[in-house]
Amino acid sequence: MIPIKNEREICLMRRACRITAAARALAGEMVRPGVTTKQIDKAVHDYIVSQGATPSFLNYNGYPASACISVNNTVIHGIPDGRVLQEGDIVSIDVGAYIGGFHGDCAATFACGEISPEAQRLIDVTRQSFYEGIAHARKGNRVSDISHAVQSYVEANGFSVVRAFIGHGVGANLHEEPEVPNFGKPGRGPRLIPGMTIAVEPMVNAGTYDVRVLRDNWTTVTADGKLSAHYENTVLITDGEPEILTVTEGL
Repeated sequence: MIPIKNEREICLMRRACRITAAARALAGEMVRPGVTTKQIDKAVHDYIVSQGATPSFLNYNGYPASACISVNNTVIHGIPDGRVLQEGDIVSIDVGAYIGGFHGDCAATFACGEISPEAQRLIDVTRQSFYEGIAHARKGNRVSDISHAVQSYVEANGFSVVRAFIGHGVGANLHEEPEVPNFGKPGRGPRLIPGMTIAVEPMVNAGTYDVRVLRDNWTTVTADGKLSAHYENTVLITDGEPEILTVTEGL
């Protein structure tokens, strides 16, 4: 069953999402050569807690950190550690915050210093594919209308969309119905209804869409070792244009 939020619940979602978006922005500002992923994770944790919220990811199914920080060929679920960021890295940061009974969820990929033109194009296409998708996030459309738009834009630009992991509903639970793939034919899946809140999150690879999960059972990397980028926001379906709940200026 897909939860439909009422006005009170939407207000609570907005609060959680504002904190989440600010945590993502803070993390992005820290991406520079010489910084460790663990330092970024600590800053995310401390900020979320300072706002009276709880990091959504910390201890979620045993996950050991407050942010997922995925570098270069790591697609998602990179565990922060002592890794020192290097000039030319691209760094995907996924964060969530829980407050007032609701979660926010968002991600973005950031450049560490000067990066290659191809890496920058991957980041840009991934971000824009989200916007291509949510152009279809309107009352009466179906979930796969979003999915098809994301895939079409990504593949037209010569990249591939990860199949093994997808977007999802978000609200009182970090992951809830409906599933929101980033690929597929249009006109399928649940119909979009005002009050639905979904995390639309293209994960885009420079090479094959195939991935593999490392022995820690979290870290997910591209099967061919090529770069990957990630972009995500929590989105509210309305009677008109979709509302991006985790939007921040520049992201």
